Amino acid sequence: MYAKTVIASSVLSGLAAAAPAPPGGWAALSIFDAAGSTYSHPAGYSASSVASAGSSAASAASSAASPAASAGYTGADAPFADYTPTPLTALPTSFGTDSQISAIVSPAPSTGLYAPDTIRSSIPTGATSHGPFTGVPTTTGAVMNTPVVYPEGTIPALPPNPTATYYNTNGALQNKEPIPYTPAGGLGTNGTLPRYMVESDFDYESITLGLYQEWIELDTFNNGLAIFSEEDFLAAGLTTEDMELIRFMAQQEEGHATLLTNMLGETAPPQCTYNHPYTNVREFVDYNQIITRWGESGVWGFINHLDSREVGQLLAQSIATEARQQMAFRQMSGLFPMPVWFETGIPQSWQWTFLAPYISSCPENTTRLAWQNYPALHVVNQANINRVSPNDTGSWERVDNRTSSPATIPAEDESCINLNVTGYGCGPAIARNRSEPLSFAGKQVLLEWDTPGQAVGPNNSYVTAAGGVAGTPKFVAWVNQLNLTYSALTVTGPNQGYTFQPNGSIYENGAALINGTSFIALTDVDIFLTPFNLTMINPHVVALGMYQAG
Repeated sequence: MYAKTVIASSVLSGLAAAAPAPPGGWAALSIFDAAGSTYSHPAGYSASSVASAGSSAASAASSAASPAASAGYTGADAPFADYTPTPLTALPTSFGTDSQISAIVSPAPSTGLYAPDTIRSSIPTGATSHGPFTGVPTTTGAVMNTPVVYPEGTIPALPPNPTATYYNTNGALQNKEPIPYTPAGGLGTNGTLPRYMVESDFDYESITLGLYQEWIELDTFNNGLAIFSEEDFLAAGLTTEDMELIRFMAQQEEGHATLLTNMLGETAPPQCTYNHPYTNVREFVDYNQIITRWGESGVWGFINHLDSREVGQLLAQSIATEARQQMAFRQMSGLFPMPVWFETGIPQSWQWTFLAPYISSCPENTTRLAWQNYPALHVVNQANINRVSPNDTGSWERVDNRTSSPATIPAEDESCINLNVTGYGCGPAIARNRSEPLSFAGKQVLLEWDTPGQAVGPNNSYVTAAGGVAGTPKFVAWVNQLNLTYSALTVTGPNQGYTFQPNGSIYENGAALINGTSFIALTDVDIFLTPFNLTMINPHVVALGMYQAG
């Protein structure tokens, strides 16, 4: 078994000569685990491997703490160390609306500079439908023109920016402040009036993709509340208060869709119709924790490449909400809410690949996207989050063959959904720490992938294709947290093969590399890349998939 872990310990190594060595010999540029750039991987892991990356907490080895942290503090002392909770003797019995706080009538402004902008309504003007598209596309393919800079299909790797040499050796200000309490530097800090509009084709296509994402989330949140009853939610362990949380998430999406529309202008796409995969509440929340994962990760992948810093500012304030949605749906799905130290960023074409199969059709003249749709990469033995023993998951325990569709529900005597046993139950909770991880380092992962040329997306009008220079797949790229890690692909037949989940950690003795709802790709090379230039992998991608590691 072979794995190449590309941890960005040397992401800034080209600047090492420009930066003075810090006192005491601290490795200033080793911002990640320097031990990660190795080319060896022990073979023969068992299901009980202590290096597991897949429990609902941080790893099967340590649940949620690193070895250093699990030892605890020495000599700890606190005045409340012997605190004993006071027994309950009475509970509130009156729930009136009386208030002891003085108040006045405070109408919100309705005109003028501080009046609220018009929200872009999510309510369609006609009948809506959900299900697959059955018509004939009137156009096909992504928006594109003839490349003039790199017609060969790849962008060459360049050395570090020669002007990126700032390094502070004494902790003091190195340049004069423009005004008191304002250190020199930064972008957009010179008093220029902000313009909250996209500034390039890159910005436009990225924010348009983001709007497609906001619309599908708005639809699925509202759709689930419309088709499932209070009794359905109660059967899944969720109450009417949880339903109100989801309802508020839908309202958040109205705001997000309005924001992105305003930053795009008159060609911003409207809401489409969708083909969601769920048939019950458990599948509904599982699906939502997956789609909000790549919705959030897609933005982290491009936000710092935007030409418009102003657009990036507002987008960050919306995607922070998206992150909270993803965590909430993980909790509703009985998963550990945040089993990673860092959230993952992915390229726009990856997000579009995951999103497009769930869009049935869009209105005529809807703005089309320039991003690529890759063939689907399927994990045959994808861990079933609903099983008491996820490692007993059989083949194809998903509701359909789309890569982001939820897990099926097993027989009652194999299900953890209604099991109230610590370490084994997976009903909705603030946190669940599974005794048996969903995945682990050394786990054999069975894979199948689609042939290019499949019709996907709105009106079946986009066509899947491998990267422009991608050859025969040889590696599985694991994209999770700050890391791009490769493992060898063993091909066993046409569009079939397997690999083994790699081992490793973020920093020494830190969190497992692979956890949570993560991303995998088939590639023909094991090119070294880091979070900021991950898009350079795109020309080498053969197929894309999701991996439920924890």
